[in-house]
Amino acid sequence: MSVLDRFRLDGKRALVTGGSRGLGRAMATALAEAGADLVISGRDAASLDEAATALRATGRQVDTVQADLAVPASCEAAIEGVLEKHGPIDILINNVGGRRDPAPLTEMSTERWRELIDLNLTSTFIGTRLVGASMLKRGQGGRIINTASINALVAGPNIGGRHYETAKAAVLQFTRTVAADWAPYGITVNAICPGLFMTDANQRWAKEKPEVIESFVARTPMGVSGSPEDLGPLAVYLASDASRFMTGAALVIDGGYTLW
Repeated sequence: MSVLDRFRLDGKRALVTGGSRGLGRAMATALAEAGADLVISGRDAASLDEAATALRATGRQVDTVQADLAVPASCEAAIEGVLEKHGPIDILINNVGGRRDPAPLTEMSTERWRELIDLNLTSTFIGTRLVGASMLKRGQGGRIINTASINALVAGPNIGGRHYETAKAAVLQFTRTVAADWAPYGITVNAICPGLFMTDANQRWAKEKPEVIESFVARTPMGVSGSPEDLGPLAVYLASDASRFMTGAALVIDGGYTLW
């Protein structure tokens, strides 16, 4: 097998949560181009349909599931449905998340805090638990990729919503512990820690609070923000045989922001 062949995903099926937009869609596209069939989840039917149509142009099978994975009961039902209707799943990308609410800590209710922890952390736990149990039962290994953030390592300046840093840091430790538990079964569990990527959400931020984005770029050694497509190759690596001997890792992709 050549080195490039080790990156192929032919015959594999991947579930990408939050796969209709932003980084999730970029990773889903990359996996499809490498040969994987897909199941993508999202909250909005129109964006799911548009993403699925575009992804099918790669020649791969693409199924969709509409659900709000920030709600634990909905998350469990959706992923159980995926396993029942579209399984087995060889590759799981737990990508659902976001800051959403930049309220200062003193202005955030306990209820809202819990909702956002569910969005960024509990959804990852549920996906990993359900899909991972299926992988363990099959006995053929698997790949789990968790989207964390550089804010798992450093605080974002001039912005609230500290639920985000808290949850993403927990995602990293969750990644490590599950990786240790499941390594003997051929299941690798790794995390990606993106820096500033100009997704639709961050493009809105650039309009609403341009000073935050400008400051972030100014503090990035490369002097630019990332494009969602920059994340695709890393996802393919972690999903493929090329990363067979890597597990429990947190891979930072941030233009050097966390070097300072």
